[in-house]
Amino acid sequence: MRVLKGKRIVVTGGAGFLGSFVVDKLKERGAGVFVPRSAVYDLVERDACKRLYKDARPDIVIHLAAKVGGIGANRENPGKFFFDNLMMGALMMEEGRLFGIEKFVALGTICAYPKFTPVPFKEENLWNGYPEETNAPYGIAKKMLLVQSEAYREQYGFNSIYLLPVNLYGPRDNFDPASSHVIPALIKKCFDAIDAGAPSITVWGTGRATREFLYAEDAAEGIALATEKYEKPEPVNLGAGFEISIRELVQLIAKLTGFKGEIIWDTAKPDGQPRRCLDVTRAEKEFGFRAATGFEEGLRNTIEWYKSLLPG
Repeated sequence: MRVLKGKRIVVTGGAGFLGSFVVDKLKERGAGVFVPRSAVYDLVERDACKRLYKDARPDIVIHLAAKVGGIGANRENPGKFFFDNLMMGALMMEEGRLFGIEKFVALGTICAYPKFTPVPFKEENLWNGYPEETNAPYGIAKKMLLVQSEAYREQYGFNSIYLLPVNLYGPRDNFDPASSHVIPALIKKCFDAIDAGAPSITVWGTGRATREFLYAEDAAEGIALATEKYEKPEPVNLGAGFEISIRELVQLIAKLTGFKGEIIWDTAKPDGQPRRCLDVTRAEKEFGFRAATGFEEGLRNTIEWYKSLLPG
């Protein structure tokens, strides 16, 4: 087991939603954490990556930084999401190799899986087809980190691991309707409708698609455990091992927020990937990770956090 106490760890994206929880978990373990700000280090630029390594002198890098968003943001920015995610990952790993770090922890995405992956998604199915079209450029860019990670381990003996977290949710999430994912978007919709006295909310798609969700603090614990204990080339899923339909999810969020109006389904809008649910046995076997937070409990915590931000 890699003891993290006293280690210098760079967490790219450490000021973001998941990153803030990862930073908390590392500090609890006694690590010294450096969080690069994008205004100072534009990780799409090679010189900025070099400068980051020179300034922070890390033992370990956890690469969480990504350009992300929901279906709408992915449809509007396929080129940017591909280029920025590809370059950030490739440059951070290459400069880490040249700098001689002990370990590189690369975060992939559930969007890397093929559109029609058999459920539950097993890591060995990762290459059996093309990802769902609306987020394929993002998913493929992040999947290239796995290719780079395995190639660098083979040629250079570079210690890099690759983790695949499922959809995340929790306090500190992004509630901006232009770029938020489904849970914060729905929570905001319900509260906005209650506030405006609106009789209904409109939700994208048919409601038939299923998703799996992992509480962000649980995901952070999984990343910290993998950083300590996992040293193999094979990718590892991080999830909670359950699925819920979007229709059921909307009904549950409406109930928990107190929204009693009508739910209108805009079936002209895409559902995204038909089903998502991970096989999570490898994470438990390899580094003892299991999600600890029940879904309804996690939703209540998220809703309470969002309510605390509302005026009045």
